[in-house]
Amino acid sequence: LHRVVKVHGTTSFDDLIERVTSPEAVQELKARGYQHLVLQVGQGSILPDSDSCHELTLEAFRFKDSIAENIKCADLVISHAGAGSCLETLGADKPLLVVVNDKLMDNHQLELARQLHQDSHLLYCTPSTLTETLKTMDLAVLSSFLPGQPKHFANFLDRALGVQ
Repeated sequence: LHRVVKVHGTTSFDDLIERVTSPEAVQELKARGYQHLVLQVGQGSILPDSDSCHELTLEAFRFKDSIAENIKCADLVISHAGAGSCLETLGADKPLLVVVNDKLMDNHQLELARQLHQDSHLLYCTPSTLTETLKTMDLAVLSSFLPGQPKHFANFLDRALGVQ
């Protein structure tokens, strides 16, 4: 079984890249059977070398026109909490672990992640709790997010952002 973890984001989120490539996180991924780590690092200052994770095969890049194929091939997607990234992954019906950037001041990302978590569509953590979350996560509790229903999505966004 060739399992892939896809970490993505186009913005700079060095904390996420540092944590997911740390020996502790890599050990947890390997213990769960993951073999391949694909990183989209975006505008971040860190671009890991392909041989920097000895336990996993690593592919890192800044940008691609489309990461849809990477997501389609992934057994787990670890992402920043941007709405576009969350929706693209959930629309592909892939397990999603969102890492919320807790250094952002106006953190609507946390509200979005929290609501999607309450609705059992994703798991979420912060960079500092990523390794522990990888160790304890149960992907079986996640349910599919059904896209293509604009009214349902509008209602969901209202709930997530506290408009209702």
